[in-house]
Order: sequence, then structure tokens, then C-alpha cells
Amino acid sequence: MPGENATEPSHIPRSSAPQVWTATVAETKFYWYDLLVDGSPLPDFRDPVGRYLRRVQFAIDGTMEKRLLYFLVARPRLRFDLQRNVSWSFFSLKLTIPVLIGAEERKSTITIDLDVPFEATYKKPLVQVQDKFLLLNWGALVETLSIHDLVQRYETGLAFPGTVLYVGQTHDPAGRLAKGHHMAVNRARDAGMVDSDMFLLIQRFDVKVETAATDLSEEASMRTHVDLLEGALIGYFEGPTSRLRSEIELGNRRDHLAELQYTYFLTKLTVDLGFQGADGFYDLESAQAGRSRRHLFECSFTAGAPVIQRLPDNARPLPVLRA
Repeated sequence: MPGENATEPSHIPRSSAPQVWTATVAETKFYWYDLLVDGSPLPDFRDPVGRYLRRVQFAIDGTMEKRLLYFLVARPRLRFDLQRNVSWSFFSLKLTIPVLIGAEERKSTITIDLDVPFEATYKKPLVQVQDKFLLLNWGALVETLSIHDLVQRYETGLAFPGTVLYVGQTHDPAGRLAKGHHMAVNRARDAGMVDSDMFLLIQRFDVKVETAATDLSEEASMRTHVDLLEGALIGYFEGPTSRLRSEIELGNRRDHLAELQYTYFLTKLTVDLGFQGADGFYDLESAQAGRSRRHLFECSFTAGAPVIQRLPDNARPLPVLRA
């Protein structure tokens, strides 16, 4: 809710000069959200899948302490086909794995060319397939990969976009999102695509400020940056009348954003979700926003309501993620 993240701009004098902000992605990570909130307990840490899931849980728990932005993203359901066998090519580490795509479980295969880990003591791994996980036993270590990890890591030929259902902030001392207790996200999952796999795309943004103002007291805090970015991204992906948000929430957010926009004399916010090297997982769309791997747009605020102007993907150089 806006009130939970609100700053107190009324105690800050208005900026002495207009400000123009440009927000670009600094860090980004997809997490398969269903694995953690399906209601079943996490497997034992001594189990490879258990270790994998606990690492993911630890990573998401850590984001609850930070001010980051997240997108709930639905992608077509994808599972390994346990009724068919994997197969190796004769002269390489190419592994072909049968899969089931979508709610209708359409049969297909993916082929990946494995790299031998440095720690491996086997030239070719022992392969174990579960419906969501591939385990590669290299002797000295076991690699655990979800089926969607393979889609991100390898060129599998499975190209379909993700649908953004909801936008929010990670910061929450109660950790409701990480525990699966965030009611708005749960409603979005239930109302969105029941037969889809759900992901959290969690991102940190860098915000560059252009202004003639020189007083450091006029600089916005990270909290303010994230509040305004969240409002812009909600306007872009969800639209002004999102059915997932109450009129009270929408009204409170408009009031809060109007105050922030006035205080910091923000005339334009440019948001660029693109970066060099983005894979097919970043092909995103929503009911409001057409498909793109970049999603580059300008936003201004009128009485706290975001006014969006989408820009061509080639309108500015594609950013580079910092290592």
C-alpha cells in the first residue's frame, strides 16, 4: 500500500529547479515463485532439490529488506515428460530431453549442449529427471536445474513471452511476499493464468537525475525513487484502473505521487527495462503493454496519475548491466 512506503515530502522545500530522471536496470533476477508458495514444505537441505529451493528462498527473503521492484510474471506451463527417456548424441554432451508444454501438455523436446564443470570427476553426468528439475551428477558435484533454468541458460527454441500481472515493491519487514502471504499477489495469481507458471522478476534500478539545482538537500531518497518508479510501472503494465487494486489504494497512491512529483519538481521520468544480453525470458507483455524485450517509455504525472508515452526500442542506446 502507498501509505506503507510513503515519505514525508511536506517537510522538504520544493526543488529550486525542474528535474528529469532516467531509470535503468542495475540488477535483475527471475525466481520461479510457484516452487516456494505451493503450500508444501521445502525438501531436506541434504537433498539436491532441497538445497536449490532453500537457496532461492534465502535470496527472496533477502530482498524483503531492500527497496527493489518486482513484477509477477506468468509464463506457459512447462514440465519434463517423465513418460519418455532422455537421449545423448553420439559424439558430444548434447542432451535431448522430452518436455510437456502448456495446460494441454503438448509434447516437444529441448536439446542442450552441456559444459563440464571444473569440479567434475565424470566425463558425462548421470541424469535424473523430475517433473520440474534436472539433476546432473558429475561425480564430485550434483547440478540442480529447474526446467525454466534450462530455458534461460540454453538456446532451447522455446520462445514465448511472459505476461506481467502485478507490480510492487519488495520492502516488507513482515516478508509477506516471500512467505506467499501477499493477498494482492495471490489474487493476481488466481485471477491471472491458473494453468501458467508464475515468476517474480526482481530488479534494482539506477536513477540518473538531470537538474540545474545544486543543493544536495533537494536530492530524492531511494525510497522516493522507488515510489515514483512503482507508480510509473503500474501505470505502464496495469493501466489506470487495475482491477487488482482497490479505489482506496489507487487514490492514496495518486495523492502520494502528486506530492512527490511537486516536491521534487519532476517533469519527466524515463524508464528503460532493456539491457544488453537480455534473453528470451525478458520478452514481456501485459493487457496494457504490447510485447517487447525492452519496454522503454516516458512518464509524467498529472495530479498523481501517470501519463505514459511509449518510445521506440531504438530511441536511446541499450544500457549495459554492470558486472
